[in-house]
Order: sequence, then structure tokens, then C-alpha cells
Amino acid sequence: MTVFERTHAIFDDEDVLRDDYQPERIEERDEELEEYKAYFQPVINGKQPRNIFLYGKTGVGKTVATKYLLSHLERDAEQYDDLDVTTVYLNCEHLTSSYRVAVNLVNELRTEGEEISTTGYPRDAVYDMLWAELENVGGTILVVLDEIDYIGDDDSLLYQIPRARSNENLHDAKVGIIGISNDFKFREQLDPRVEDTLCEREIHFPPYDGNELRNILEKRSALAFEDGVLSEDVVPLCSALAAQDRGSARQALDLLFEAGDLARRNGDESVTEHHVRNARARLEKRQIEESMKDLTSHDHLTLYTITALTVFGEEMPVRRQTIYDRYEDVATSTDHDPLAMRSLHAHLSDLVMLGILERHERNEGRSGGAYYEYELGVDLDAVVTTLDGLAITGNLDTDRLRAAAVRQGLIDAS
Repeated sequence: MTVFERTHAIFDDEDVLRDDYQPERIEERDEELEEYKAYFQPVINGKQPRNIFLYGKTGVGKTVATKYLLSHLERDAEQYDDLDVTTVYLNCEHLTSSYRVAVNLVNELRTEGEEISTTGYPRDAVYDMLWAELENVGGTILVVLDEIDYIGDDDSLLYQIPRARSNENLHDAKVGIIGISNDFKFREQLDPRVEDTLCEREIHFPPYDGNELRNILEKRSALAFEDGVLSEDVVPLCSALAAQDRGSARQALDLLFEAGDLARRNGDESVTEHHVRNARARLEKRQIEESMKDLTSHDHLTLYTITALTVFGEEMPVRRQTIYDRYEDVATSTDHDPLAMRSLHAHLSDLVMLGILERHERNEGRSGGAYYEYELGVDLDAVVTTLDGLAITGNLDTDRLRAAAVRQGLIDAS
């Protein structure tokens, strides 16, 4: 019995819409690419590379432009006998210190089977290993540190690498750093000495507007979908929704893919506005669920408390004292020591800051004074789904919570 069979329904090549797809041409970034290209000119001239810092919101083309230009740089350098260009790419999302970045760079440069442990070495020893590996590679080495802001305050490596030659840690290798960040304030947190070097050259990637996103999606969709399956309003709608939100090409491409995937799963012959709007709701729900999973245990207990108050009849928004009274019972039932009221207030503030809760200020004048009320700021179904999958709520009846929400029409039965 065959369970899976290949199909080309809706999509011709869906990988074209993926994050890791490298287009033959970068759309709508001519100005940034020209500036970027100029900063790489010393490399092709055989000189010391510049240190370059790229910043802009997620999905605005920083990484794809970097990989595009570096691939061309490496290829074009091959025509010169006296030039050897190597690129080392590292995503720093889970690397929260210079030590961890240095260890991973060593392992990127070493051959398979010769990697070092991520713990157990003094930092200076790891740096010495890094210098040795860079010297072993030799030539011009461009180190790309994507999402560099995750390194945080421990930025010593960003100071050491650019000064490695002047400190005589490197002799033959010429190393340049390309830092990529979504955090506009990251630069302000750097040691001034690091900032002067790392931000030697800067390029800002602004958000895309609707027309730019539409052009990008039109080029990708022509490769990704079967002829004639996209309704005329699909690409404009995906572009407009992404432009109104974050101006992110990644968001627009994700939305277009999700709409196509919904049509494929439903057995529909075309992708329509209806698929796009349903896809948007699904992606938003998924994003909310992911953000809630990373909360602390008492954040989850606080969230469960407000969800239960919402479902079981409390009029929303609700005051902090009402939340606290229910929270104490919830914490006790899950074998957690309840926090003090002041600590609960801090958790409520964190959830407001993340957009998971909404806070409303009230003022009853001299009689009651000013106070805050709270309610959920995200989709109830997404909250219940997230709580359902957490071990911390194992002693709480999330099935009963969902059933009550369905009965009241607060969420769909599906």
C-alpha cells in the first residue's frame, strides 16, 4: 500500500519560497548592494578587508544580500593567483558570549572529527586555537556573524579579532568581520573600542514598501507555482499585509507559501484571497504560540489564571486583586509556591510588554484612585493550545477549559 506519492498540485517548486533559497538576482536592494559592493573592493584588491555592520528589521534582505555578494566575491577572486578568499558564516542566535562564538568558529574552521568541546577550555586557550585555525586557512577570511546582538555584553571577541594582526596573533591571515543585527540599539551597548572597529562601515536596510514586496513576490511566485493557480489578488494582498506589518520579505513569502499550502491540502485548484486571509490567521496564531512557550513557569501560571477567568465567566478586563486570588489557587494546585502580589505585578507587566496581555488604566477619582485592569491581548484559541502542551499545567484541566470556551463560542470546536 502506497501512503505517499509525489504531487505537483499548486506548487511547481515550493523551495523558491523558503528562507534558504538564494535568488540569482536580489530585488529592490540596488542602492544597498552598491554600497556593500564598494566596501568589499579592498578585498578584491588584495588589501585588508573592512569590518562591516548591517542593521535592519528581520526579513529586509541583510542575510540574503550578504550571501549573494560573498558568493560572487569568492568566485571572482579565483581569477587572481595572489588572492584567496574564504567565508565563515555563523548564526549567533544561541551563542550568548564571546567564548561560545569563538568555540563555534574554531569548529567551523576545523575538519570534521577534530572539533573541540563547547566547554572546559580557558577563554585565552580558545582564542589561541582560533588564531591558529585562521592562520592555517590563510589569505583573506570574512567572518559573518549573523544575529550578532545575541552575544550581548560579552563582546571581547569583537575587539580581539580586528586587532589580531596588530597584536601579532595573526601574521598571514587578514580577517574582516561582517556583523548582522536586527537590533538597532545593539551598537549603543558595545564597548566604545568595539564600536569604532566593528562599525567601521555601516549599511542600513530599511523595511520594504508594498510595491517592493509585490515585485519580489511576483518574481518568486513565477518560479514557485504552477501556471495560472494564483488569483490576481493573491500577490498584491500578501504584499500589502506584510508592508502594513513589518515590511518584511520573509513575512510576505511565508504568507504566500502558507496560502498555497492551504490550497493544496484542501484539494483546491487555485489560491485565492480566502486562502491568504486564512493563512495570515494561522501564521499569527503560530507566532503567538511560539512566543508563549518561552515564558517562565509563573508567567504560564499567570496566563492560565487570566485565561480561566476569561472562560469561566469573569467580566473582562479584570483587576489585579481578582487575578491574584485565583492565581494563588492555580500555583498551589501545580505545587508551586505562590509569589507575592508585587512579584505577580512584575509578571503581568512582562506579559503586557510582550503583547500577550492588554492593560487598561482606570481612575475613579478620590473615591477609588487609579488602578489597572487586564485582559488577554492575543487569540484565546492560541493561548489554550499553548497551555495544553505545557508540562506545568499538567495538574490543571485544560480540556475542561477548552470545552467551556467552545460551549460559549469563544473558540471553534475544531
